[in-house]
Amino acid sequence: MSKPFSDHDKRKQISVRGLAGVENVAELKVAFNRHLHFTLVKDRNVANKRDYYFALANTVRDHLVGRWIRTQQYYYEKDPKRVYYISLEFYMGRTLQNTMVNLALENACDEAIYQLGLDMEELEDMEEDAGLGNGGLGRLAACFLDSMASLGLAAYGYGIRYEFGIFNQKIVNGWQVEEADDWLRYGNPWEKARPEYMRPVKFYGRTEHTPDGVKWVDTQVVLALPYDTPIPGYRNNIVNTMRLWSAKAPCDFNLKDFNVGGYIQAVLDRNLCENISRVLYPNDNFFEGKELRLKQEYFVVAATLQDVVRRFKASKFGSREVVRTDFAELPNKVAIQLNDTHPAMAIPELMRVLVDEEKLGWDKAWDVCVRTCAYTNHTVLPEALERWPIDLFHHLLPRHLEIIFEINRRFMEYVASKFPGDHDRMRRMSLIEEGGCKKVNMAHLCIVGSHAVNGVARIHSEILIATLFKDFYELDPHKFQNKTNGITPRRWLVMCNPGLAEVIAEKIGEEFIRDLDQLKRLLKFINDDAFIRDIAKVKQENKLKFAVHLEEHYKVKINPQSMFDFQVKRIHEYKRQLLNCLHMITYYNRIKKEPNKHWTPRTIMVGGKAAPGYHTAKMIIRLITAIGEVVNHDPVVGDRLKVIFLENYRVTLAEKAIPSADLSEQISTAGTEASGTGNMKFMLNGALTIGTMDGANVEMAEEAGEENLFIFGMRVEDVDAMDAGKGYHASEYYNRIPELKQAMDQIAGGFFSPKQPDLFKELVDLLMHHDRFKVFADYEAYIKCQDKVNQLYKNPKEWTKMVIHNIAGCGKFSSDRTIAQYAREIWGMEPSLEKIPAPDEKLK
Repeated sequence: MSKPFSDHDKRKQISVRGLAGVENVAELKVAFNRHLHFTLVKDRNVANKRDYYFALANTVRDHLVGRWIRTQQYYYEKDPKRVYYISLEFYMGRTLQNTMVNLALENACDEAIYQLGLDMEELEDMEEDAGLGNGGLGRLAACFLDSMASLGLAAYGYGIRYEFGIFNQKIVNGWQVEEADDWLRYGNPWEKARPEYMRPVKFYGRTEHTPDGVKWVDTQVVLALPYDTPIPGYRNNIVNTMRLWSAKAPCDFNLKDFNVGGYIQAVLDRNLCENISRVLYPNDNFFEGKELRLKQEYFVVAATLQDVVRRFKASKFGSREVVRTDFAELPNKVAIQLNDTHPAMAIPELMRVLVDEEKLGWDKAWDVCVRTCAYTNHTVLPEALERWPIDLFHHLLPRHLEIIFEINRRFMEYVASKFPGDHDRMRRMSLIEEGGCKKVNMAHLCIVGSHAVNGVARIHSEILIATLFKDFYELDPHKFQNKTNGITPRRWLVMCNPGLAEVIAEKIGEEFIRDLDQLKRLLKFINDDAFIRDIAKVKQENKLKFAVHLEEHYKVKINPQSMFDFQVKRIHEYKRQLLNCLHMITYYNRIKKEPNKHWTPRTIMVGGKAAPGYHTAKMIIRLITAIGEVVNHDPVVGDRLKVIFLENYRVTLAEKAIPSADLSEQISTAGTEASGTGNMKFMLNGALTIGTMDGANVEMAEEAGEENLFIFGMRVEDVDAMDAGKGYHASEYYNRIPELKQAMDQIAGGFFSPKQPDLFKELVDLLMHHDRFKVFADYEAYIKCQDKVNQLYKNPKEWTKMVIHNIAGCGKFSSDRTIAQYAREIWGMEPSLEKIPAPDEKLK
């Protein structure tokens, strides 16, 4: 047998990593040394790992700059329709390796760094995650940026440059503790500040109705300072822009009131308005109606729309002369996509700009607004829907409240004309919710002010039109669409799982990286023993690598032959981490009862952050760590069951964990998870799914064959029937199912918390008496399904064949497909796979 390849040799072999030409490598080494010297002002005697990371990042960034400038120039000359994707979250993770992949520089950089006597993985590990998101919604925005660039769309991601992203999670004595994420501490080599494009944003004040129209006066001004980050497409020489706004106080802030002796205080108070971009709100699927959050939402929208209008008016490259003045043309040149209701203020703000500043009549302005804007809904959970108190609105944005009232007045007239006398329908559909404290319903504002409204998986879009938005669907059925979410195969396959990408490329070539539908060609090899072996071998290598990571971080010895069972996502009752806990306990009890039986070994890993104010979610984490403390130290169980809570789950940890997974847990109550995207990442990386018929799981089962997923539990119809009928009564299940009763009694009796027997009293009470998500109703089906998983795992060949069916069924779940559908069906743009000339070639 030939000697095994070292990691370095293995990485060099991989074709999908680009060619390491000699000139290329030499040039990279020169650039690296130049940056170390001139940018970082260090030499090899005093430089540390972080310096080397920055030198490499700057070297790679050099290769983006020419393409970035060229792309923007190309857009000015071609004057295409532009799409503005506005989101309060962009969960980007790390940038270095993704940039090397998309620019085909990975092998050359690897070789250059190796020749310089450095370790590429150590340098990559110096980069901080850009954690400007909570979970699915923010990571979706990041995947979309990658796909929009790879499909040649003139697209801009607009958001906020939070000084502090999602908190870092530490587990201390089994509890979650939050730590501020000071991700900018050492600087960010990927961003470029653009102070020349600073924009004023106004708050507070009052309105004056004058013969010349409405004036918004006596306002407080905050400046929005843009920072641009390049977004490279996959090997097509296109580099788009993500522009994130940072809040700056104007120079005269608090000084115009020349209150004597108040100069020092005035300068100190600048912090107050700069707080707007200080920190990301750490809530996932939950609305917290704080003034600072509404300020953030308006801040990003007001700054962005100034950019939109400026770009619309100017057309040729480098020119600031106004060329276009006819705003009827706006919807032909601009599409605005609202990522959930967080940027809903774009609708009244666009109306304010068109009516108050550009002097369009209301009807003309409204037509332009609706044809320009589109809205994506991300959840049906009532606690997540944004409803802003009118008093807060009036205080902070008085003109926008007037505009919303006028939008609503006209909309109510329209509803009345279609459904005369149906006052209840008018009440339900109003943008203003009456009651104790009047509120603005932001979802209603988004629907009324957009020409397209979409859900993010087929079942979710069906639930929207049948329930939450039923009245609006009956009024305007043509508005409602589905756009099933997707993930970028660049980051989530080629970059994080190069071994698997290579095995696939050997069989079907490299086209699948741009056209993921090609994966169905793998079905030809479903009975090819060598291919089955190769797929299994890559999985085993990934598991060994992750096991090393786990043993370093958790001091728990991992059995790499065990099934790696993952549930990684935000901690939330609807995601039912508690159902997973009940399986852990049940499996533990079975092993204890018959210790000599041949049990399928498992390592069950749960990861995810709990919102700091979400007490129940924090208790769920404590329960998982408590189960681990008992199970992992029980000599009877040995290495047949381990329970690990993965600390500080984030994009970068996902990239390490997902390639190692055997089983993916997607077990939300049917009808609650809008789509899910982690489910798709696991499927693409060769894990099998155990899940309910919820979100995109439904379409995954359709694509791979339902027999190739472990589907269990109530369907949406069953949940609805239960709610409509006798209701959900936890005690019936508790009294009928002995293993469930045993597990619950252990939690309640302090078996997992002997020092504090009543530690989990509230969780027990929740599950027994007010569980909105019906954990016990699916318990029996879940345990039976897990038995089926165990049985199949004992037959590695059949297991791997099922894995191949899953990988082959992943094509639909590329964000390239999702974005091509948004482009054609919502934005009126045509995606293109053609390359534009590189900076050193002539533009056609």
